[in-house]
Amino acid sequence: MSLLQEEREIILSNEHVDNFDFAEVEEFVKNASKELFISHHFAQKKKMLVQPRGGFPTYKKQFALNEFFVNANVDVLPLTIDSNTRLNDYATAKKMLRLSEENEVDMLNGYPLVNHGYRTTRKMVTHFNKPVSLRHGTPDARLLIETAIASGIFEIEGGPITYLLPYSKNFPLDKAFLYWKYVEKVCANYSKLNLPINRESFGPLTATLVPPAITIVIQLLEMLLSLEEGVKSFSVSFSQTGSMNQDIVMGHVIKKMAKHYAEQINCSDATINLVYHQWMGAFPTNKDFAEQLINMSTVIASMVGADKIITKTREEASGIPTKEANAKTVANTQYTLGILNGLPNIVDEEEEEILTLEVHAIMEAVFNDPADTLWRKVFNSIKNGTIDVPFSPHIINHNEMITIRDANKNIRIIKRGNVPIPDRCFEYEKSKCDLTKDTTSIVNDIIHDIGIMQ
Repeated sequence: MSLLQEEREIILSNEHVDNFDFAEVEEFVKNASKELFISHHFAQKKKMLVQPRGGFPTYKKQFALNEFFVNANVDVLPLTIDSNTRLNDYATAKKMLRLSEENEVDMLNGYPLVNHGYRTTRKMVTHFNKPVSLRHGTPDARLLIETAIASGIFEIEGGPITYLLPYSKNFPLDKAFLYWKYVEKVCANYSKLNLPINRESFGPLTATLVPPAITIVIQLLEMLLSLEEGVKSFSVSFSQTGSMNQDIVMGHVIKKMAKHYAEQINCSDATINLVYHQWMGAFPTNKDFAEQLINMSTVIASMVGADKIITKTREEASGIPTKEANAKTVANTQYTLGILNGLPNIVDEEEEEILTLEVHAIMEAVFNDPADTLWRKVFNSIKNGTIDVPFSPHIINHNEMITIRDANKNIRIIKRGNVPIPDRCFEYEKSKCDLTKDTTSIVNDIIHDIGIMQ
């Protein structure tokens, strides 16, 4: 028995897991419908795929949500996991699920997949016969991912950086890297049985004034960590920044860079997809304005050539969206995409050059770290501030980089901390901002820029 299989046996012996039949799960994956694999739909390249968010605690409500989505012409079904499961607290999730079922009141903020089990969840997944995307935010997702794949969920979002720095304060980063290494290996092994299981990184990060260079570097590094374990289908992603021009530039650069770095590790045979998140920051309370923001996001997704768009709803500012609001957004987004024909190809050569130089410089610094493995190089680079995510709550993150918006709403770096932004690029970034103001005025500008869409 391999070391990986020994670890899998231990992980799946958890008291909250039904008996896991490895042979039966392998046989299921081997014979699973190709329609369940998002990698199959990406390969067809017929259209941009539309995926909403959504998750309810009970099987009944999750099934009903999926019915709404299917009727709204959804391409990819979401399965958002509850926060107790994200923290590996399966005992509390089990208790809250029982209360949700008994009282018909949602006591969890998502679907407790581990507690429902793969046999139950597979019935729902195979019934709708559409790809399902697992959305969670879990530093240690080993048991969750095993359950998801056994259920027929063949797209797994997240990674050791993107599902830790924005969400956690104290969870050890080195453990997250090792736990996600397990996830990559499991996904790669199952991919050999049928079509590739798609791994997707979480590009929005803190969704708070994150500069494009940091977003792209982290996307590329999670991609490389996944590909080096044998994954053959990977999605890099980013969210609407608040500047159409900056989004378009990011789309061009991230696609170019992803191909370049995949080739550098001899993984050019892997398929790299681009995912665009509609606005992830604070939403306007005016629901009509919210709809306009969603529509604009859809236009930008089309202009950046995204392979998939992840939608929001007009109810984002007021609470958890209803299934009706979620389905309405899917239908509206499909309609908008259907009428977006002949959009112009916009190029900003100077911005692309600056962003490309910034990304190359940070990536080179990461690779030059003396550690013997990529994950250790990345770990050290976060620890020493070479990679710095604005507004991250995690104790290892330096939080020394300061960003602000310029007059055109582009996110600019005005303090780089230890991030090795080339001097020429740094001067360019600062030249776009009015830095003659006093400190209080600049802080007020930053606060305004965080809530810019409100």
